Amino acid sequence: MTIVPPQPGEPRRPEGPRDSGDAWVVAPSGERYWGRYGAAGLLAVDPERGVLLQHRVGWSHYGGTWALPGGALHEGESALHGAVREAQEEAGIPDEAVRPWFASVFDLGYWSYTTVVGEVLEPFEPVISDPESLALEWVPVGEVTERPLHPGFADAWARLRPLLEVRPAIVVDAANVVGSVPDGWWKDRAGAATRLRERLRRWTHAGVTGAALGLDAERWYPEVSLVVEGAARGMDDGAGAASSGRPDGGLAGGAAVRVVRADGHGDDAILREAVARRDAGRRVTGVTSDRELRGRLEAAGVPVMPAGWLLDQLPD
Repeated sequence: MTIVPPQPGEPRRPEGPRDSGDAWVVAPSGERYWGRYGAAGLLAVDPERGVLLQHRVGWSHYGGTWALPGGALHEGESALHGAVREAQEEAGIPDEAVRPWFASVFDLGYWSYTTVVGEVLEPFEPVISDPESLALEWVPVGEVTERPLHPGFADAWARLRPLLEVRPAIVVDAANVVGSVPDGWWKDRAGAATRLRERLRRWTHAGVTGAALGLDAERWYPEVSLVVEGAARGMDDGAGAASSGRPDGGLAGGAAVRVVRADGHGDDAILREAVARRDAGRRVTGVTSDRELRGRLEAAGVPVMPAGWLLDQLPD
């Protein structure tokens, strides 16, 4: 692999301050890929309007085709941050208008491109805010392949399109998870539940591996319901903490951990929550090591993972 800047006679970006990442990576076979440190783009998905696509200006790589707002990563920049930065520079996407959903990585070993897929929380109109776009349009999902697509995006779209139907959600039996570790939780059940919620927030905001959820794509940002009962119902509501551990960049924080306070028996509330999330179109995973509850969830078609599976992944 070698790194070269744009060569004489090649399409190049307008003059101005350049980042060290603005260079071509040349593969052993001769193909060129933009971005010394890799590249990333944002696929914003609006449930009403479709996906946001960029008509690329003629001097850009594969100019005249349609793809995602995106570009080269800066040195030390995460793919999530870079995708957001590029989307804001090229399409004027407002801060926190989009929530991360999942990230898919095309990795060649010497160069990689990360597609960050996010759902639009606050509808917005894109703005051409730099010279790299001929147009920015919301394109219905079923019409994407009717456009002349950038070859890289065309290949990625074939993998991404089926994943737009997948919405992971996790329903956690707080009492069982907290009770599986003898750390004195019984002295302050509400405090123990609060600590679990904050660890869940950090976990989901950083992204959960696809392997852990049994899903394609490298990283997911699932919805989480934490069901509490008894004394744990007195835990605080987490006001003001929603941004704790939020993803970097201008994306909205990952889905807040939703606290569900059981009015009666905790197992009944967990089953109701799991079924409700399933009926809302989510791909639900229950978390409990309680044998009876596991049987009830599985009988309702909800797969279950043990408390240890979750604890092994949570940050301290």
